[in-house]
Amino acid sequence: MINTLQENVAIILPENGLEEKLAQAKEKNRTLSIKLGFDPTAPDLHLGHAVVLKKLKEFQDLGHRIIIVVGSFTARIGDPTGKNKARKPLSAEEVQHNAQTYINQLSKVLDIEKTEIVFNSDWLDALDFSEVIQLLSKVTVAQLMHRNDFNKRFTENTPIAMHELLYPILQGFDSVKIECDIEMGGTDQLFNCTMGRQLQEIHQMPAQIVMCMPLLKGLDGKEKMSKSLNNIIGLTDEPNEMFGKTMSIPDAMIEEFIDLTTDFSAEEKNRLKSTIENGENPMNIKKLIAKNIVSQYHDDEAAENAELFFNNQFQNKNFDEKSFEPVSILSLHHIENKTTLVELCHQLKNDLSKSAIRRLIKSGGIQIDSEKILDPDQEIDLIKEIKIKIGKRNFFELT
Repeated sequence: MINTLQENVAIILPENGLEEKLAQAKEKNRTLSIKLGFDPTAPDLHLGHAVVLKKLKEFQDLGHRIIIVVGSFTARIGDPTGKNKARKPLSAEEVQHNAQTYINQLSKVLDIEKTEIVFNSDWLDALDFSEVIQLLSKVTVAQLMHRNDFNKRFTENTPIAMHELLYPILQGFDSVKIECDIEMGGTDQLFNCTMGRQLQEIHQMPAQIVMCMPLLKGLDGKEKMSKSLNNIIGLTDEPNEMFGKTMSIPDAMIEEFIDLTTDFSAEEKNRLKSTIENGENPMNIKKLIAKNIVSQYHDDEAAENAELFFNNQFQNKNFDEKSFEPVSILSLHHIENKTTLVELCHQLKNDLSKSAIRRLIKSGGIQIDSEKILDPDQEIDLIKEIKIKIGKRNFFELT
């Protein structure tokens, strides 16, 4: 059991902490309280989030108590992004909307009926100012400067707002309030999670252990998977889109995807890695990964159909023979008989920003009737029928 729970975990702090917590739980015949906190800053979960959620599911299957702490207070003040500035605070309405969307998506991984959902505004809104001061007095500025992004920004003379310094303390206080045994997160959350340990000790409570999972890289193979970078595979993506996106990952990411996104057995994972080393065509391995991912978040039939669609759409046909999605010009908003390429693409793919579409056009990622168009402002005549390819996976026929 302990080996399974430690599989793929990047950091366990302290090193023997998990073994000790499990032994204590067994001795006292109780379940462990395991926390995952998130600020609902965007409404979509993706495979990067699922890396942590799947580890939580392993604990849940063993009967332990899973507590999801929704940052309904902390999302309203704006948290440090890990970059050179704070994230924009959200309104209460945005927080509520995003939180409900998150909770609905959690059920794709966790047994939501056995999962406790709590909101940190329940206790943080209740603190009066003197209690806030008392809480802040437990932490020194020197301790906060150990956080890498704070230290870097201070050294570079980049502004750090006071509320950013409060954020790790407030998140750590969540662990005090729910009497957490284990806090889960990505490796980028290590500092915040250890703050929870410190505050629990100050409050004379048993300190939680910290388990950090690796950060899954996005479709670009460089940055971590993030909606703001438009490099995600969303948990609510349609099967064909989920399959196609997985097939687009760089070959160098295959092993990472095998380890962090699939639910193959350990033996099957090792076998797949061996076939790669022995010269197997990477596309064949990607198909197995893609089918497995679609099966997890949809079902086996959807995975089979997605593979068939991919083979027909991207392998067995050329541009002129592809199955294009018919779109009536009349269904487009504010479009006349002529429009610019960037405006047309934005209408067809409104999940992409116009700036992202401009970059795609300039990189040769847009084709009209088999011809690449590199000028975002080129006028497109909509009187005649045209076929347009946007990126690698989106095909439209204007009628």
